[in-house]
Amino acid sequence: MKSEKYIRTAKTGYIIISALMCILGIVFTAVPDLSANLIGRLFGVLIVLFGVIKLIGYFSKDLYRLAFQHDLALGILLIVLGVIMLIDTNNVLNIICIGVGIYILLDGLLKIQIAIDSKRFGLSKWWLIMTAAIVTGIVGLMLIIRPGEGVRFATVLLGISLIFEGILNLVTALTAVKIMRSSQSSDDIIDIEINE
Repeated sequence: MKSEKYIRTAKTGYIIISALMCILGIVFTAVPDLSANLIGRLFGVLIVLFGVIKLIGYFSKDLYRLAFQHDLALGILLIVLGVIMLIDTNNVLNIICIGVGIYILLDGLLKIQIAIDSKRFGLSKWWLIMTAAIVTGIVGLMLIIRPGEGVRFATVLLGISLIFEGILNLVTALTAVKIMRSSQSSDDIIDIEINE
């Protein structure tokens, strides 16, 4: 039952943080003239929260063990990036673009692996994860390269990246995280499901 609670917390947290990413992405895209300090603080807090959710997800035991399999390293990376953004406000936009671009590219690549594993497990919506992961990875790469160096351009690109990352995480949480409800312990259920 405790494992089910952790899975439910992680899945709900993923959905909430993904929605917040999309909202923040829309704000950055619609209002690219926000101050770099405000962007850094909003983004830093969001990333630290998401890192914590990822750690909770990693230590939970979801049925397929797909969505959270890389979240120990990614959760720690997000927390470190978030703290750096909250501390170093002078170069915050540069740090955000490079750091978040690397994270989003890496997350997109790891989610491609999750999509392939999901297909192997017989999940019918695996292609949604694959499509979102490829598009998100490309956007993350664009954020690292940044063909335009202006602050407004970087803010808009950051907003677009957040929207795609939010969609990717939302799709993954909704399609690849399965919670079993039973009076048996969740460890027994997971072992039974995996050994079939």
